[in-house]
Amino acid sequence: METVAARRYASAYRVCLRIAARQATTYRASFLMSSLITLVGNLAFPLVTVLIYGSGAGFPGWTADEVLLIQSVFTLSAGLSGLALGRVVGVTMDRVREGTLEVVLLKPVRPLPFIILTTVQPESAGVALGGAVLMAWSASRSIHAVSATDVLTFLGLFLAGLCVMAGIALVMAATSFRWVGNSRLPEIADSVRIFGHYPLPVFPGAVQAIVTFVVPVGMVGFYPASALLGRSVAGLWPAAAACATFLGFGVWLYHHQIRHYQGVGG
Repeated sequence: METVAARRYASAYRVCLRIAARQATTYRASFLMSSLITLVGNLAFPLVTVLIYGSGAGFPGWTADEVLLIQSVFTLSAGLSGLALGRVVGVTMDRVREGTLEVVLLKPVRPLPFIILTTVQPESAGVALGGAVLMAWSASRSIHAVSATDVLTFLGLFLAGLCVMAGIALVMAATSFRWVGNSRLPEIADSVRIFGHYPLPVFPGAVQAIVTFVVPVGMVGFYPASALLGRSVAGLWPAAAACATFLGFGVWLYHHQIRHYQGVGG
């Protein structure tokens, strides 16, 4: 039954993605500008990295192209996760504040899948495309040989990173049911995700442990890029398991907190 339900949700998501894309491209100039602005915002970190290494500084043990590879993988992950969950946080917050979540709760469907299916953000495709282009460029300059095992490891770790991005979005959305005045929450989440843009060995051991096993944002960029670079990293697969656990926690927290919804103003 779960397999059948998963197939139905996947089919429904493809339809919703196609509809959202057609709606977005109705006003092509607006769509292109929104995609470009979103992409430029996500390329701020690679630009800073270029400036840092251009000034003669840098991260010990890491070349500029290797750091750019980490950041490009992060950008690609952010774009793909944004396609599915980019608006879940904002829509949940708005519905709780306005007292309109009943419109969703009264429907004969599960609220979380319904919100995900109806809040596709096609503008994030530009971020994903930009991340893929930057990744291809930085990989061509930093990777000299890659094996099939490295590629498979990268794909597995990249999927784990997507789980982290989804988990962060769900945790943020879940707080709306208890903390109504949480407009600064996305900024707090960004301050946590920032650690995923850089090589983890440059941070203290305590920070590395937190961003690997507690809020595993290191899996979004650092670990997948390290697999492509052929760098051995300790605690690789336990960190991947932590990502699945984090996503499970996000899903559980959202469903748990939605029970506390009380109408207008939470």
